[in-house]
Amino acid sequence: MNTIARSRWLIPGLLILALAACSSAPKKPGASSAGSSKPSAAVVQGKGGRPAHCPEGSPYKAAAEDPSTRGDYRAGGLYKPGVNDSTPTYIPNVACIPEPEVVDLPRSPIGNKSPYMVLGKQYQVMDKTRGYAEKGTASYYGAKFHGRLTSNREVYDMYAFTAAHKTLPLPSFARVTNLDNGESVIVRVNDRGPFHDGRVVDLSYAAAVRLGITQRGTGNVEVRALAPGDDNLMVDKPSRRERREVAAAAAAAASAPAAAVRSASEMDALVGKLPAATATAAAKPAGEKYRYRVADSAKPGNADNFDHWMRDNGVRVATGKPATTQAASVNSAPVAVAALPAAAPAARPAPATGATLSQQVLGSVLLQVASFASRDNATRALGQLSSAGIAGASISDIVSGGRTLWRLRVPAPDHASASELAGRIAGLGFGAPQIVKD
Repeated sequence: MNTIARSRWLIPGLLILALAACSSAPKKPGASSAGSSKPSAAVVQGKGGRPAHCPEGSPYKAAAEDPSTRGDYRAGGLYKPGVNDSTPTYIPNVACIPEPEVVDLPRSPIGNKSPYMVLGKQYQVMDKTRGYAEKGTASYYGAKFHGRLTSNREVYDMYAFTAAHKTLPLPSFARVTNLDNGESVIVRVNDRGPFHDGRVVDLSYAAAVRLGITQRGTGNVEVRALAPGDDNLMVDKPSRRERREVAAAAAAAASAPAAAVRSASEMDALVGKLPAATATAAAKPAGEKYRYRVADSAKPGNADNFDHWMRDNGVRVATGKPATTQAASVNSAPVAVAALPAAAPAARPAPATGATLSQQVLGSVLLQVASFASRDNATRALGQLSSAGIAGASISDIVSGGRTLWRLRVPAPDHASASELAGRIAGLGFGAPQIVKD
């Protein structure tokens, strides 16, 4: 370490030591830089492809160097040792972040000095990486280093799949696998560290989220070097999460009664089987027989078709004048029913003083019909509700377990209305919706 510090030609090499500060997991803050991130790169998805709704490239803007992160070293090469690391207040959508393409790259002129010494210990950068695999503890680093130059003078991006390693060449590639749950990710190694006994790799925040180690702060992992053409670029074993999802889907399919609340994958399969357009399945309540609905009519809504509808249903308009009677057969006596006036919308109770804005806009009760892994299926299900005369439904997205789900929800003004609405929704084959809080 002292040798590095004395050589003015190797001042950039001090970046090798930047990650020594990551002695503990970044703390969850009240505020952190929402930064942006992810350098554009081709995709070699270890799971065989990203979800269809993901944008081209990464959903996060590539990080640029933040000049405020330069310097501020301490003895031993630590970067701002008195400043705690932190992470964003939200979980990034790691399902849409592309893994780096594994290609042959020349070694960086900076960051590959070998041997080098840190905190009194000497390290030798590997000449060849083929066959390298090591198990140990992984840690990660976050917002404190976002936008800071790495050991080979790339920019650390907490929304990209990168890592720091003590002896792999910079840059190079590796697959990191969480041995506790089977989750795996390909990372670009572009930094040095972690300089702690037992630690084998320091992951970017996005990679740590992908592997599921952010809650504990560290994880039990295997690091395996990758090179173009290696047979381990694609994962051949499902993770524990994926095995659970398959088992749950199989159990649901085997059970006789349909579950009241369906998983996203089940709902996608259900809606996928629905025809493009269906007739209204729910029985019309009393009085609806004599309400003319343009949306339900197979013919265009015009005056002539309205007259035909009235004759077909035996409906005549109450004018206050005697009706002109005509002879009619015994079997075709018209039903003297006055056309119902347009129903006045039910008056909503005034929102309580403590009601939230969403409650005032959407109503006091919110029913979640289902969650979908596919936006197209969610939109299709929304169309089924609209065709059944259920208005006000909306779609919103949420990131759960590293993937985006699309929630289909319907508002109701009160619990009595919600109960009736839930029965209509269940009658359409969606199952019983849940009452949720916004």
